[in-house]
Amino acid sequence: MTFLSNLTRSEGDPKVISTGPSSRSTADSLAKGLGWFSLALGAAELMAPGRIARTLGMEGKENLIRAYGIREIGAGMLTLSVDSQAGLMSRVAGDGLDIVTLMGAMGEDNRKRQNVGAALAVVLGITALDLVATKAATARHARTAAGPTGRDFSDRSGFPKGVAAARGAGVTPPRQLSDLRAAPRPA
Repeated sequence: MTFLSNLTRSEGDPKVISTGPSSRSTADSLAKGLGWFSLALGAAELMAPGRIARTLGMEGKENLIRAYGIREIGAGMLTLSVDSQAGLMSRVAGDGLDIVTLMGAMGEDNRKRQNVGAALAVVLGITALDLVATKAATARHARTAAGPTGRDFSDRSGFPKGVAAARGAGVTPPRQLSDLRAAPRPA
């Protein structure tokens, strides 16, 4: 990344010697991965609902599978957005719908019950990941992460070397008020 940063810099810009640690946490990385998984799954449900329905012994439910694909794409887009918490919560709600739908397909008359059982196991595992990611993202991005008043930034000044080093660094003040009067005025 340092190489690319230095390639694209303008003349006079400082060179990037090394980059700092990433601000993305493990929870953010998990949320991003789940968001991409949602987009891929939603695309598969939109493009091949008949094949999914046949695999699960749910022929005739193709429109429901398409609707679930649209829901999955929406959840994925929201999870990849700035408001990933809402996307993760919508994923958990969608997982609940998927579980109920798959439980309905576990009837004795379904010859593909083993496939439904495998799909149900996968959905339960993904639901566990969604719950972990939702809890972690909520804890990391909560406005009250540092207490009831929110995060405390009172120890930060915005000056890299501190406020004391910044004082007087920009302009040398005149020694006396008479120096101001004697200074030439810009035209």
